Amino acid sequence: MNSTECRMLDMLKRGRDRYGVVAVKAEFEAEGTRPDELLRLIELVYRADLKLALKIGGCEAVSDLHASKLYGADYIIGPMVETPYALTKFIEARNKIYGANAQGTEFLFNLETETTLGNLEAMLPMAKAELDGIVFGRVDFTLSRGLPRNAINERQITDAVVTVAEACARANLDLVVGGSVAVEAAPVLREIRAIRLDRFETRKIVFDGAVAETSGFEAGIANAVAFELAWLENKRDYYSTIADEDLARIRMMQERNMAAMRPQIVSISA
Repeated sequence: MNSTECRMLDMLKRGRDRYGVVAVKAEFEAEGTRPDELLRLIELVYRADLKLALKIGGCEAVSDLHASKLYGADYIIGPMVETPYALTKFIEARNKIYGANAQGTEFLFNLETETTLGNLEAMLPMAKAELDGIVFGRVDFTLSRGLPRNAINERQITDAVVTVAEACARANLDLVVGGSVAVEAAPVLREIRAIRLDRFETRKIVFDGAVAETSGFEAGIANAVAFELAWLENKRDYYSTIADEDLARIRMMQERNMAAMRPQIVSISA
C-alpha cells in the first residue's frame, strides 16, 4: 500500500472501533467503479475487517453479479427496482448466479423514485420472501419529485422514508438510508431509527444505524468524509501515474518521427 492507502486504512479502523462503521461501499452503477479500483478498495476492506457493499449496475446485471460473487461482496444492492416485475428480475438474476449458495451475502433493492414508493406495498411480499432489505436513496428520490438536491432533509422526504421504515418493520426487512448523509441529517436519522434503521451510508462508508443516536455521530461523519476525499485523491494520483508513465517514450518516438519526416518535407519543399 502507498502512504495515502495507509492513511485510509487507519481511517477505516478508527471508524470501525470508534464510530460504528460496518462496511465500505462501491458502485458499478453511478460511480462506475473499475476493477482495479475495486481491488484496491477490497484490500483496505479486508485489512480493516469490514464488510463490502456493492451496488450493481441494474436489476438484471448478471455480469455484475458474477463479479460480486468473485470479489466476495457481503451486501449486494440492486438499483432502480421500481416495479414488482423489476424486483422479479433482480431475484431471478440473484438465483441464477448464487443459487442456494448465497449464505453470508445479503441482497437489497434500492428505493429511489416516487414510482417505487407507489409500488412498495405490492413489492413487499416478494421482498420479504426473497430478499434481506431496502436501501432508501434519498438524493435520487428527492430529484424524482422534482425537488432540488438540498431539499433532502425536508419534511416531505423524511415522511417518505418513515413510510418505508414502517413497511420494513412490518415485513422484518433491513432498512438502509443513504443519500447525502451529513451532520445535518442527524435529527432525520434519529426519527427514522425510532421506527427502523439498520444502517445508514455516506458515498462510501456504511454505519450501524445505532450510531445516529450517539454523541460520536458528527466525528464519524467527519472521518467518513476524510476517507472519501483520500479515496478520490488516491484515485487521481493512480491514474495520473498511469497517464504519465510513457511520457518519456512518447517524446522520444515523436522526435524520431519528426526526424524521419524531415527529408520528405525538404524534398516536397524543393
